[in-house]
Amino acid sequence: MRRRDFIAGLGSAGAAGWPLRTGAQQPQVVGFIDFGKRHERIVAAFRQGLKETGFVEDQNVVVEYHFAENRVDRLQEIVADVVGRNVAAIATIGVPAAAAVKAATSRIPIVFGVGSNPVLTGLVASLARPGGNLTGVNSFIAELLSKQIDLIVKLVPNSRVLGILVAGGLGLLVAGGSSLEQLRQEGQPMADALGRKLLIIMATTPQELDEDFAMLAEQGVEALVVRASPLTYDQREQMAGLAAHYSIPTVYPFRENAEAGGLMSYGINIAESARQVGIYVGRVLKGEKPADLPVLQPTKFEFVINLKTTKALGLTIPRMLLAQADEVIE
Repeated sequence: MRRRDFIAGLGSAGAAGWPLRTGAQQPQVVGFIDFGKRHERIVAAFRQGLKETGFVEDQNVVVEYHFAENRVDRLQEIVADVVGRNVAAIATIGVPAAAAVKAATSRIPIVFGVGSNPVLTGLVASLARPGGNLTGVNSFIAELLSKQIDLIVKLVPNSRVLGILVAGGLGLLVAGGSSLEQLRQEGQPMADALGRKLLIIMATTPQELDEDFAMLAEQGVEALVVRASPLTYDQREQMAGLAAHYSIPTVYPFRENAEAGGLMSYGINIAESARQVGIYVGRVLKGEKPADLPVLQPTKFEFVINLKTTKALGLTIPRMLLAQADEVIE
């Protein structure tokens, strides 16, 4: 069973702002910068959003795709190149990419897709009226911790040690974003209220993921929450394999994690967010100002359970959780 995400805030095009470049002349050029790896599902969704606003690649718009592969040095090179090319607009995926582009230009319109609150990370002045040259989609992934903890504890009610894995911690530390200490301040009261010991650990590379899962098992972690980041999405098969190897029940932020063999996921549909980014880029290309376009927020979150993984771990999903699931993978 599957229900779709809906994101509030879309409306008809408003007042003119950024210079209109559409027409029968040369196609407009858009830069697309993702801090992680290339994923066709995200690219296709972005293209769909552009198409819904009347822009078709290689007809009236050209999109130059760039992927930093989770490397800061690579991201800096990409940003310098894209900004220097004087593109009509820049779409970014991930807080690091959005922050880097904002630091590089106050003139080119920027539409971001981020998981952390863009006000707290310094990207915009407010959600309703962003100001400046940025707007976009905030998935509020960082605010889902309490729900993810609740789900994994209901599945493993006798767990004694709760783990939180920050995979790709860089994204949480950019532009004033949530630090590990802030995460501890959020997670510790929840763990205390549940009578669990809390262990928070970070991995910034695929190699560190191997080491961290071994440490989680050594420390007796029996229920794990994985935080969202480009690395979490990129290395979903690796993480599912590690969780299975060490028999650690884990809840992830993306449905793709569950599709890759992860136990379950709770969060937004990242492809839908990319589509909304595409729609906003199209609206900007038509003349709207980013400053006047409110940051979009999700109103629906997906809960996906992988029954095959559940059985492999020797777990039984409570009927209550099965009833809440938007999709059950068998």
